[in-house]
Amino acid sequence: MIVKMKFLSITGPKADIDRVTEKYLSKYEIHLENALTELTEARSLTPYFEINPYKESLHLAESYYDMLDSPDKIPEKNLSLKDALDLVRQVDDKISKLDHDRAELEEENSHVLEHMRIIMPFRNLDYDLTALVKFRFIKLHFGRIEKHYYEKFEKYIYDDEDTMFLQCYADDQYVWGVYFFPKEKMNKADVIYSSMHFERIWIPDEYGGTAEDAYQLLLKHQETVEEKIAENQRQRAKTLKESQSDIVGAKRRLDMLSQQFDIRKLAACTRGEADVFYILCGWMSEADAKAFARDVAGDEKLFCIIEDQDHDLIQQPPTKLSNPKFFKPFEMYVKMYGLPSYNEMDPTWFVAITYAFIFGAMFGDVGQGLCLLIGGFLLYHFKKMDLAGIIGTAGIFSTFFGFMFGSLFGFEDLIPALWLRPMNHMITVPFVGKLNTVFIISIAFGMFIILACMVFHIMNGCRDRDAENIWFDANALAGLVFYGAAAVVIVLFMGGHALPGGVVLLIMFLLPLLVIFLKEPLTGLAEKKGDVFPKEKGMFFVQGFFELFEVLLSYFSNTLSFVRIGAFAVSHAAMMEVVLMLAGAEQGSPNPVVMVLGNLFVIGLEGLVVGIQVLRLEYYEIFSRFYKGTGRAFTPFAYKTVKTKK
Repeated sequence: MIVKMKFLSITGPKADIDRVTEKYLSKYEIHLENALTELTEARSLTPYFEINPYKESLHLAESYYDMLDSPDKIPEKNLSLKDALDLVRQVDDKISKLDHDRAELEEENSHVLEHMRIIMPFRNLDYDLTALVKFRFIKLHFGRIEKHYYEKFEKYIYDDEDTMFLQCYADDQYVWGVYFFPKEKMNKADVIYSSMHFERIWIPDEYGGTAEDAYQLLLKHQETVEEKIAENQRQRAKTLKESQSDIVGAKRRLDMLSQQFDIRKLAACTRGEADVFYILCGWMSEADAKAFARDVAGDEKLFCIIEDQDHDLIQQPPTKLSNPKFFKPFEMYVKMYGLPSYNEMDPTWFVAITYAFIFGAMFGDVGQGLCLLIGGFLLYHFKKMDLAGIIGTAGIFSTFFGFMFGSLFGFEDLIPALWLRPMNHMITVPFVGKLNTVFIISIAFGMFIILACMVFHIMNGCRDRDAENIWFDANALAGLVFYGAAAVVIVLFMGGHALPGGVVLLIMFLLPLLVIFLKEPLTGLAEKKGDVFPKEKGMFFVQGFFELFEVLLSYFSNTLSFVRIGAFAVSHAAMMEVVLMLAGAEQGSPNPVVMVLGNLFVIGLEGLVVGIQVLRLEYYEIFSRFYKGTGRAFTPFAYKTVKTKK
């Protein structure tokens, strides 16, 4: 059902808005509207401008909150505003210092790793690096050369020049080494090696001893830096761990204060330098509105006016659904299609009953139904999944129809059928012959559902005071009379009874169709409009003819669509026959592994397909006849007060 709403206008001194929000509004769910938009007739109103002082601290608290492990499971402390702000600042100081230290350590570590990368290829050069660079008459350069250039260098150039290349390391692509040359032939040597694409490498000069000594020194340094980084991370985690309850409490407190402060965005202020008042407008449930009125009755600084939706308001009331626990999971399907508008019927109860009933008829099996029931409700209890609740409810009806059909995990000889067996039960239809009984019953059930939807359509039309949707639409009274008469005629025909006379058929068939054809002019007459017929009368009649043809086609196709209920009931029994055959049930000793796997496969695959097909029936054959789903959700703005853990 849709919760009845009341519209509230709350006003008081501008400086008192925080007290009102904290003391009163935080205890109730209120859907706030923009006061300037609602109070369009008041010309002396201005927006309430003020910068939120909690945003920056809240942003810090949220960033540290997100760093915690499972923050939603951490008990929170109930902190005052001062304590929350102090806590956030202290944690930020500690974490910022640790982050700064870690950044420096990581930069140092990168520097060390870069030096190790440079020195690593020259580790087998067993000479003191400092001594090498101090030679007076011989110079040297470190570097690398591509392997195929090095091979050419050795073959064609090396023996003819006054230079020596000492190879230190090689891989599949490069050769690392040092080339020596006389000091006076420096330029010539550099030209030769450059022509061979020699890439020079500058060895860091702050290390003494051999390259291996320098590398080992760097390695120890790097291990020390990494240990410092690890210790920094441990300190950071410890700081967050020790303050986790405070962080959660501070985040919640600042979040609450920030949201309450932001209530100003939807408030309006009266003009003037002195005695400036704020105005808040919004919707509350009728029960909350009455409790709120009693709560503020003695407050001299606050004035509240409560109205209902019948007053001349800009916005229609938002929609808040409230259904019994059994129906509540099915709100998910309603919201997927669209929330009902405030004056529209809430179809949740109808969806719950029809969806579970149709699912059970299409998937009737005692054993598999119990599996859906138990599994669905266990998941719903522990995980609070709406879809699991729907599956559990559908499992109830699957179990019920399993008894009706006499099916237990596909076996149809273990329990008697309390009604019929879908695959075998046939019925004789006049002028048609034998048909499966479940197909006929499915069509009859579909007719009943379509007639019920037409009644709902008329009810919604009455709520909106819409003459067309009450009397003249294809789903209004005219459509109800036509389709109801067609259903009665079909039942009489199939039962072998005499059909109604020509006058009755004329009234019950042609007159409703004529009303549907002329619905626009008739609506104009009912609403006392001037010109009820359009100027282009020829186009009107052509368009009306095709629309009427489409209406008749939709009646037929929507009715025939319900045959899928019987088809899936038969196909379920057929699929289980295949499983039994594969398990060797005909020999009297079915393979238990095949039976278990087969039943699991059918539950998973057919359960999914049936669930989708039933949802299709709900949306296309049922909802399309009476439901618009154009409502807007009731969204409480203020941070509702809850008890916090200490």
